Amino acid sequence: MASDQEVAAVGQILANGKQDLSTRFRALFTLRNLGGAEAICWISKTFEDESALLKHELAYCLGQMQDERAIPTLEAVLKDTTQDPMVRHEAGEALGAIGNPKVLDLLKEYSEDPVVEVAETCQLAVKRLEWLMGGGEKKEDGATDGNPYFSVDPAPPASNQDVADLRRQLLDESLPLFERYRAMFALRNLGTKEAVLALGDGLQCGSALFRHEIAYVLGQVQHEASVPQLRAALERQDESPMVRHECAEALGSIGRQECMEVLETHRRDQERVVKESCEVALDMLRYENSGQFQYADGLARL
Repeated sequence: MASDQEVAAVGQILANGKQDLSTRFRALFTLRNLGGAEAICWISKTFEDESALLKHELAYCLGQMQDERAIPTLEAVLKDTTQDPMVRHEAGEALGAIGNPKVLDLLKEYSEDPVVEVAETCQLAVKRLEWLMGGGEKKEDGATDGNPYFSVDPAPPASNQDVADLRRQLLDESLPLFERYRAMFALRNLGTKEAVLALGDGLQCGSALFRHEIAYVLGQVQHEASVPQLRAALERQDESPMVRHECAEALGSIGRQECMEVLETHRRDQERVVKESCEVALDMLRYENSGQFQYADGLARL
């Protein structure tokens, strides 16, 4: 256990805009792992930062912590139309991840937001809350059944295990997004090359939110078969920055030499969120290759 003074010291690193982004990310994930009111307070304070990438990650971490004390901050971020859509979307998703039905009315309201990524996220969060309220069960660690990654996901995995069937469900744009997400997480949990290639086909679908989530789960699986599709999406200049940034982070998670070369190229990208994602991904990649014990090493750096 860390003392409040140690948590505050890590929080000051996170909130310090003069620190390099990679160091601040390590501080953020340290606070996420530590948890508690003090950690939530420091994460919440940092939503005033200029980096949309960092603020998006702040919201993600608050959702994964599943601590109801983060709800007021996340509600405020979702309502704040001056925030980047990527940040507001992540706040909506985080509210769904925490799972308290008291936010249901707010999420229903923002399910009609004029920003389509925010609207679609809130629609998914409403469906997740309704699923929980209808008897959907979570394990004590917050992971849904069959999830080897221990993440709190926007939808539970489908029970179907047939890759061809799941691929059809994933790519059928006439289906509700929640059902397609269920296929996505089922394919992720299978993790085979066939499943990964089916997921990669989702990078051609119409919804930017959907494509961004595809990239995220490919980063979780870390299968080299997804590298060509992730690279192609990152290199498409007309692709949504929200998708391109997630592809960069996924390539960093996979960590092959080809991934490092692509990330080095795009660390000078004109889109700030893509550029910063490449910087953070390269730091994570260096960590993976260094044999260090823990990426979230904020306490060790004090």
